[in-house]
Amino acid sequence: MLYKLINKIFYADKWNIGYAIQTPENLIKTEKINANDIAWLKEGSADYAADPFVLVRNKSVLIFYENLQNLFGKGTINVIKDFDVDRGGVIKGITPERHHLSYPYIFKDGTKIYCIPETASACEIALYEVEFKSEIIFKKNRILVKGQPFVDSSIIYYEDKYWLFTSVKKKPEQLFIYHADTLSDEFIPHKLNPIITDKKNYRNAGNIFSVNNKLYRPTQNLEEKYGGSIMINKIIELSETKFSSERKFEILPLSPYYEGIHNISFSDNLIVFDGKRRYFSLSIPFKKALRRLIYYSEKAARLTKA
Repeated sequence: MLYKLINKIFYADKWNIGYAIQTPENLIKTEKINANDIAWLKEGSADYAADPFVLVRNKSVLIFYENLQNLFGKGTINVIKDFDVDRGGVIKGITPERHHLSYPYIFKDGTKIYCIPETASACEIALYEVEFKSEIIFKKNRILVKGQPFVDSSIIYYEDKYWLFTSVKKKPEQLFIYHADTLSDEFIPHKLNPIITDKKNYRNAGNIFSVNNKLYRPTQNLEEKYGGSIMINKIIELSETKFSSERKFEILPLSPYYEGIHNISFSDNLIVFDGKRRYFSLSIPFKKALRRLIYYSEKAARLTKA
């Protein structure tokens, strides 16, 4: 009982980003991330450096991720270049700016690069084109789906269609799929929506990927806790009217971030992931109290404006 009380008051979560030189094919074959090849980035000041998505462009490795300070409770999308946390910065252009941002799902369509960041409080899934100028900027292209607080949306082009997998805040164990012939077309809800699943495979956990023409979908295992582990699911059937998948294996948290893992991303022979540890500080209860004060102040301000 005393340990739980101390843990609650004086401990907090710290998320960081790691990577391994490994192909998706090898991951499916071995059913694990190569422990001997894991490296972790230098920890920054953020409480959350999580939801990493990797892109290799012009021989540079770019990692897009959620950057969050618990004190303020609003995440931004940041980028790290060539594994150097001091190179990169905050991504600009995502609107509305007041919303919490996370899960920057990066993908290519021909010569163009796009991102679908999570903007749940905006109740939309929006498509952004990534522009590489003197700094990286996201330019809003269009809204793909709207009307609910969508979280952790993943997309893949498969059998001449784009397939969008997502879930909705406060609707656990429900998977939603949408499809369109091109990124310019209307995204149509799957005939089975909402697809009832369970706490291990309704919420996405990174890149949907293909090995030997078979699709694999990483999902968050939320059965025991947030960020408990990642499940790799093989998609057995995917069409406008049918969907089925089977659980293949589990990726557990990796040393020294034993407390959690909840996102994985791929680029050629590189796997990027996140990890969580708990840390102790006497200042944590004061930070938590200040965070509550900021939260209720902002809430009161919104009610006053309304």
